[in-house]
Amino acid sequence: MLRWMPAVLLILLCAGCGAAAERVDLLVTGGTVVTMDAERRVIENGAVAIRGERIVAVGPAAELERQFKPRRRIRARGRLILPGFINTHTHAAMNLYRGVAGDRVLEDWLRDYIFPLEAKLSTPEMVYLGTKLAALEMIRSGTTTFVDMYYHENEAARAAAEAGMRAVVGETILDFPSPDAATPAEALRYTEEFIERWKDHALVTPAVGPHSSYTLAPEFLKATAELARRTGAPWLIHLAESPGELKMVKERTGKTPVQYLAGLGVFEGVRALGAHCVYVDEGDRRLLAEKGVGCAHNPSSNMMLSSGVAPVVALREAGVAVGLGTDGVAGSNNDLDMMEEMDLAAKLQKVSLGDPRALPAGEALAMATIEGARAIGMEKEIGSLEPGKRADLILLRADAPHAIPAFDVYTSIVYSLKASDVETSIINGQVVMEGRRVLTLDEAAIRRETEAFAGRVREVIGGKR
Repeated sequence: MLRWMPAVLLILLCAGCGAAAERVDLLVTGGTVVTMDAERRVIENGAVAIRGERIVAVGPAAELERQFKPRRRIRARGRLILPGFINTHTHAAMNLYRGVAGDRVLEDWLRDYIFPLEAKLSTPEMVYLGTKLAALEMIRSGTTTFVDMYYHENEAARAAAEAGMRAVVGETILDFPSPDAATPAEALRYTEEFIERWKDHALVTPAVGPHSSYTLAPEFLKATAELARRTGAPWLIHLAESPGELKMVKERTGKTPVQYLAGLGVFEGVRALGAHCVYVDEGDRRLLAEKGVGCAHNPSSNMMLSSGVAPVVALREAGVAVGLGTDGVAGSNNDLDMMEEMDLAAKLQKVSLGDPRALPAGEALAMATIEGARAIGMEKEIGSLEPGKRADLILLRADAPHAIPAFDVYTSIVYSLKASDVETSIINGQVVMEGRRVLTLDEAAIRRETEAFAGRVREVIGGKR
């Protein structure tokens, strides 16, 4: 009898021990978790558990500490933990032309500066370097996903993948010769090969990027949509950006840009994203919502080019998913700072509508996260901190003099915190920045190469200032 007593005692003692802790790769614990989920949960002293590239649990730190045994732990006390920002519209490689011709009319800026520069300098090597520089800036300012439209996009995709960034990368298609295609037919062939090459990548989503309704003939606009439809690739376009575009399209077709594109059938069966959406009337907004077209709002760009103020509140009320973007930095904006875009987006709606309640801070943050994900058709994968989603999250310090005291987490993030407060960035479960140091890119080398390229830019523009 005495021989089996120890075993009985052991069973009785362990009956209340519970299951062994579950293994995870990373546990971020102790910070304030701003989930941006459907309930907009904010969890004080919260935690996020990550296995591989996915979030497996979000909840109180004490609970997750008991449930999981991490291979690595990031202690986030005094930090905000939130989804990474989604920049829904930019031209990343144009970072190398930053501020080359500011404070100029759009047509002069393009004709006298950008087109000559692109003709001589927009090579595959330039796109690779420029996208790495952009990725460095975006990671340091909290962006984990960006939507790009430019040329030589194989190189943009390669740079994004090496940086560990999530990217929707669209090859631009025009009626006239571009840096990587002499004709739109050639650009379409390039795009199809590009989609095939990157279609199964964990971070890069290849896309079709017809430039706009006025720079591509109807048959090629239809061909781009057909390619997107056939391959399942997103379809990206500049849409209703300026008074000039509205006037030109109306004179040519008798319709607004949105009506014209809808009439061509290009919105049918594709994941469409329109950049800007400034000049969209009530009928346009209904059409965009009906067709499931997302919009990328670019407040800095629209202000800098004097394009106007997009009707963001009305678009969202109509049911259109509206994300935030920076646009490119060669003259329509001089940085890729999504925290600045959130602040400006909220304040522009307030002043333009004469209502301080318009676009509250929490909704501006939603546009930079979950609504941006919805605008690009990726809301099931990214944009909020929820089990099953990709582990794309950032940690912000909230203890700087400009950040204290804080009585509301959303107003603190949108109106008080700065890009320099972003401390850690995790993309697809990989820590890509920690302690403000980017781990996936050689910052010193990028700086050297950028300065060398800047000398070539100065040679091209000469005395033009």
